[in-house]
Amino acid sequence: MKKQIDAGKIVTYVILSFFVLLCLYPFVNVIAYSFSDANSVMAGKITLFPKNFQTDAYKQILKQKQIWSSMNISVLVTLTGTLLSLVLTICAAYALSKKELKGRSIITGFILFTMYFGGGIIPTFMVVKGVGLYDSVASLVIPSAMNVFNFIIMQTFFKNIPKELKEAAFMDGANDMTILVKIILPLSIPIIATIGLYYAVSYWNDYFSALLYIQTPEKFSLQLRLRQMLFADQVNNLGNVSTDTAMVKVMPETLKMACIVLTTLPIVVLYPFLQKYFVKGTMVGAVKG
Repeated sequence: MKKQIDAGKIVTYVILSFFVLLCLYPFVNVIAYSFSDANSVMAGKITLFPKNFQTDAYKQILKQKQIWSSMNISVLVTLTGTLLSLVLTICAAYALSKKELKGRSIITGFILFTMYFGGGIIPTFMVVKGVGLYDSVASLVIPSAMNVFNFIIMQTFFKNIPKELKEAAFMDGANDMTILVKIILPLSIPIIATIGLYYAVSYWNDYFSALLYIQTPEKFSLQLRLRQMLFADQVNNLGNVSTDTAMVKVMPETLKMACIVLTTLPIVVLYPFLQKYFVKGTMVGAVKG
C-alpha cells in the first residue's frame, strides 16, 4: 500500500529549503570572492563558485604580523572572557535560584533592571577609564562579563533541578559549593555549553568595545583590525602581492572577503561540536520560570 503524500510537508520543506539557501548564499558568495582573481572580481562574474581559483588574498593577509597579533588578542579575550562570564553567571544563577535566600527577589530585580536601562556609552566609558581599564585588554572582558539574558536562562535551569538532590546532599554533610561542583554542574552540561557558546560568539565578534577602549594598535582585536581594513585606506597598502616574476594585483574586495572568512571560520568550526547541546540547553532553560 502506497503511503499518501503529505502536500503540507512538501510545501513546508520547499519553503524552508528556500530560506536556507537564501541565508547560505551571502556566505558562499563571500568565499567565492575570496578565492577569485582580480579580473573576475572586477568583471562581476562571481556568484557561487570562484573564477580562476587563487589564494593570493589569504597569503597576503597571513603575512601581516598585525593580523597574527590581533588574532592572539581575540583568542585571549574569547577564552578568558568566556571562562570568567561562565563562572560569574553560574555562581549568580545558582545563588539566586535558591528560594530560601533572603533578599533574592530584590537582588534579581536589580540585575533585571540593568537589562532594560543602562548608563549609556559615555558614562560607561568614563567608568572604564576611571577604574584604570582604558587601553587594556581587560577592558574587552570585564565591562561585559555577565549578560542578564544568559543569567535568566541559567537561573531558570537551576530552578528546574529537583530539590530532593540538594536536600539529600545536605543531609550527607555537603555544603553549597560541594553541591554546585559535584551535583549541579554535571547535570548542567547542556546549558553550560549553550551559554558558553553565546558568550564565546559575543566576545569573538565584538569590535565596538575595542573601538571605544583600545588606543594602542598592538592591542587591537581581530575584529577591529578587520574593520580598519574594510573602511580605511589600510586595505590599499595590502593590495600588492610579490611574486618571482611580476607584481600581481589583489583586489581590495578580495582581501575584505578573505578577512571575513578568516574571522568567521573559528565560530563556524566550533558550532557543530556544541550543536547537540544548543537546542536542548536553550529549551530546558527557558520553558519553566
